[in-house]
Amino acid sequence: MGSLPDSFLTGANIDFIEAQYALFLNDPHAVGPQWRDFFASLERDGRPLVIDGLTLPPRPRAPTSAGPVAEDMALQAKVDQAIMAFRLRGHLIAQLDPLGTPRPRRDHVADLGLVAKDYFTAAELSQLVSPLGAFDEPRVPLSRVLERMRKTYCHHIGVEFQHMYDSTRRRWLQGKMESIENSPVFSLDEQRRILRKVTEAETFETTIHTKFQAAKRFSGEGAEAMLPMIDACLELAGPLGVREVVFGMAHRGRLNVLCNIMGKPAEEIFSEFAGPSDPTRFLNRGDVKYHMGFSSDRTTSSGHTIHLTLAFNPSHLGVVHPVVEGRVRAKQERDARGAESRRACLPFIIHGDAAFSGQGLIAETLNLAALEAYDTGGTIHLIVNNQIGYTTLADQGRSAIYCTGMAQMLDIPVFHVNGDDLEACVHVMKLATEYRQRFQSDVVVDLVCYRKYGHNEGDEPAFTQPAMYQLIKSHPTPRQVYARTLAERGAVSTDESNALLAEVAQRFADAHAASRQENKVKEPSAFLGLWKGYVGGLDQDTPQVDTGVPLERLKGLLTKLATVPDGFELHPNIQRGVIEARQRMVTGEDPLDWGAGEMLAYATLVTEGTPVRVTGQDTERGTFAHRQAVLHDRKTGKKAFPLGSLEPGQARTRISNSPLSEMACLGFEYGFSLDSPDSLVVWEAQFGDFANNAQVIIDQFIVAGEDKWRRMNSLVLLLPHGYEGAGPEHSSARLERFLELAAEDNIQVCYPTTSAQIFHLLRRQVRRPLRKPLVVMTPKSLLRLAEARSPWEDFTKGTYRRLIGETSPEVRPDQVTRLLLCSGKVYFDLKKARDAAKDFTIAIARLEQLYPLPQPELTALLASLPRATEVFWVQEEPRNAGAWRALLEPLTAMLDTLPSRPRLKYVGRPESASPATGFTKSHSYEQQLLVGEAIARGS
Repeated sequence: MGSLPDSFLTGANIDFIEAQYALFLNDPHAVGPQWRDFFASLERDGRPLVIDGLTLPPRPRAPTSAGPVAEDMALQAKVDQAIMAFRLRGHLIAQLDPLGTPRPRRDHVADLGLVAKDYFTAAELSQLVSPLGAFDEPRVPLSRVLERMRKTYCHHIGVEFQHMYDSTRRRWLQGKMESIENSPVFSLDEQRRILRKVTEAETFETTIHTKFQAAKRFSGEGAEAMLPMIDACLELAGPLGVREVVFGMAHRGRLNVLCNIMGKPAEEIFSEFAGPSDPTRFLNRGDVKYHMGFSSDRTTSSGHTIHLTLAFNPSHLGVVHPVVEGRVRAKQERDARGAESRRACLPFIIHGDAAFSGQGLIAETLNLAALEAYDTGGTIHLIVNNQIGYTTLADQGRSAIYCTGMAQMLDIPVFHVNGDDLEACVHVMKLATEYRQRFQSDVVVDLVCYRKYGHNEGDEPAFTQPAMYQLIKSHPTPRQVYARTLAERGAVSTDESNALLAEVAQRFADAHAASRQENKVKEPSAFLGLWKGYVGGLDQDTPQVDTGVPLERLKGLLTKLATVPDGFELHPNIQRGVIEARQRMVTGEDPLDWGAGEMLAYATLVTEGTPVRVTGQDTERGTFAHRQAVLHDRKTGKKAFPLGSLEPGQARTRISNSPLSEMACLGFEYGFSLDSPDSLVVWEAQFGDFANNAQVIIDQFIVAGEDKWRRMNSLVLLLPHGYEGAGPEHSSARLERFLELAAEDNIQVCYPTTSAQIFHLLRRQVRRPLRKPLVVMTPKSLLRLAEARSPWEDFTKGTYRRLIGETSPEVRPDQVTRLLLCSGKVYFDLKKARDAAKDFTIAIARLEQLYPLPQPELTALLASLPRATEVFWVQEEPRNAGAWRALLEPLTAMLDTLPSRPRLKYVGRPESASPATGFTKSHSYEQQLLVGEAIARGS
C-alpha cells in the first residue's frame, strides 16, 4: 500500500494522529496497515511519537479483551479520515454567503471528497463507530456522527482551527463547538435582545437614509449583525473580567456603532449631518463625522461597568489598528494588577475584508501580537466582509481563498459566519470572547455579509456589479430574516416585532426633530482624565523650564550605568568603548559623549517618577552602538539592563528592539503616547529615511491629530540624519517633509548638536506641560565626535538651547560682517574651516530648533551683529530639501526689519532629485565646495 506520506505528519492533523496512535496502542489491528507499520517502526526503535516538535509519551495499553472500537477496521479508518476532514476543511462547504453566490477557489482541495454525502454507503451509516471525541459515548451510529460534523462545521459557521499548533486550544474549541453542534439554544430574553439590537441598527440607518438623502454615511446595512455581535461580546466580557474596551474601525457602520454601542446621542450625530450652526468654529480643523471617536461607560445587564473607547482615525485602511494596540498596552501598563491587566483591557478591531487582505499594515500589526514589548493579551478582530472592496471583487483583490488568509501567520482560530444568521453570529462572537479571555490570544471573526449600497451612498454599485446588486435588491434584511424566524418558532410574534420596529423608529424620529430644534455639534474634549494639567496650543504660551540636574546625582546615576554585574563578561569593544569610557566621564577625565547624555536623560526621568519607553530597530544597543542600554554577556548571552534597576520604586523603564517594521511600530507608539501623557515615549528609526515607510502615521495622526480631533501626544521620533557619504538612502531623514507639515505649532523639529542638548531636549519634552510631538534629527558621526561632547556643567543648569550663537572668544560681535546660520553636523565643518582661515569676522550660529522657530533668540542674535551685511543659510542637503525653503520667508522678514538690511544667501548642495550621492569621494568634494563657499571672501 506504500509508505505513509510525511506531509500528513503536521500539527494540523495532530488530533487525528493521536487518536490513531491510541487505537494502535489498544490493538495494532485497529488501524490501517500504513499506520500500523509506521507506529510499529517507532516502537521497535524505542522512540516516542514526535509531531512538529510535540512529544507524545506512549500511553498504557488497554486490556486486549477490550476489542476494536468498530467491527470493520477499514470502515473506522474511513470514519476517522472523514471526521478530520470535516474539522479541517468543513468550512469550505459551509453556507456562509447570505446571497448564496458560489464560493471561489475551493475545488482544488482534495479532502472535500471525504465530507461528500455519498462517501459512505447506507449500510455503513448504520454502523456503530468511534466518534473520535465528537461524543462522550465510545460508539455512536455513523449517521449521527456525520450529522454532528455537518451541523458543526458546514452550516452557517465555518471554522479554521486545525492548523493551530497548540492542541489544548484546539481541543477546547472542538469541545465547545461539537458538544452543541455550533447551534446554541438562546433564551427568549436573549432572542428579544438580539432582535432589539438588529432593529436599532437597521432603523438608525433608514432614518438617516430618509432624513439626509444623498449624504455620505458609509451605511452598515447588510452588516447589521455586527451590532448584536458587539453587544454580546460586551455582555459576556463583563463577567469574564473586562473593564475597558478600545475599539478601532474604519467607516462602514461606524455611526451605527457610535450610537447603538457607544451610546453617543443620536441627536448629536444628526446635528453633525446638518453641520455646526456657526461654521467659523471649525475653520481648518475638525473632521468628518465617520472619523470621530467617542468614550462612554456602559453597564452590562449583569451589573459590570465597562469603559468604552472608539479611537479616532483617518480614511487610510487599517491604519488605526496599531494605534489601538498601543493605547491598550498603555492602559494595561497603568493597571497595577500586572498580568491580570491583560484580561481587563480588550482591543477590539473592526476591519473591512478588502483592507484586511490587501493592507500590509495588517500583517505588520499581527506580527506584534506575541512580542514582549507589544503584547496586549489578544485582540478580537471582527471583519465586516462585504465581499467587495469599493468595486473590486475577491478574485481581483486577493490570492487567498478567504480575506482572513493573513491571520494564519498567527496560531489563532478564524471563524466565518453567515451574516443573515444572527444567532450563529452571536454564538461565534461569544465563543471568540471566551477564547480571548481564556487563552489571551488573538481571534478572528469573518462576518460574511453584503453592502446594501455603494462604497458610499452616492455611488452606484450596479455599474460594475450588476448581478450582485440584483440579488441584494431583492434580499430581505437581517432583521426581517430574524423576525420571520422568531415568528415561525412561536417565540416572538410578527405583531411584537413590528411594534418594536415602530418604537425604535419613533425614538430616532424624535432625536432627529430635537437636532433640528437645537444644533448639538460638540467639539471633542481634550484635557480630561489623564490629560488634566497638560496643554496644547502655541509653544510661546508655555514657558521654558529648567531641566538641569545636580552634579552628584548625575554622577551617581552614570556610575550605575557604567557598572557591569558580577561575573559578566562583555565584548572587549563595549567594555573599553562604553563602560570604561563612561567611568572616565564620571571622574571628569573625559567630557560626556552622546550616549552618556541620552542615557542620563532616561535615568534622571525614571528615578524622578516619569516612565520611559524607547523602541525601534536595534534600539537596545543603538544602530551605531552608542547606547548599549542592554548589555550582553559574550559567553553566556545573558542580558543586563542597568537602566531598569537604578533605584527602588523607580518608574517603568523599557528600551526594546522592535521588529523590522515602521508603520505598525510607529502607530503603536503613537497610540501608547495617547494614553501616557506622563511618560517619555520614543520611537527610533534605524536610519531617518526609514520613517518614509510610516508616512501615513506621521501625516494623518502625529502632525494632524490635534487639529482634527483635539488629541494631544508627545511622541518623540529619533531619526538619524547627516551627510557623511552613506549614499542616497541613509543620509537624509527628509527634514524638509516635517517642516512642510509644520503649522500652528503642531510639532517640534529639533537638530541638537551636543550631548548636553539631547539630555535637556528629552527632559524638556516631559517637564513642560506642553504636549507636542518631537521630531529629532539625531547624529551618526557626532555620536563619537570629540567636539560634540559636553562637560558636566552643561548638564546641571539651564534647558534646551533653541539657538546657540557664536562660542569662540576670538569672534567679537561688533566686528562680524558675515553670519553663517546652520543646523546640525555641518556646524563643525564650518567652524573648523573658519578657524583654519582665522577669519573671525565670520560668526557661526546653530539653529537647534527649526520649528517652532525661536524668533526671540534669532531677533536678539541679529541685533547683536550691527555690522553684519551678509547672512548665509548653510546646509548639507540639496536646495530643494533640508530647511532652506521653510526658513527663507521668516528669515527674510526678520532681516528686512534690521537697519543694515543684510541680504540672505543660500549655501548648500544644488537642487537634486536624489538626497545624496552614492560615492564617498563625490560626497567629500561636495562638502568641501559648500564649506568653502560659506567661508571664502569675494563670493
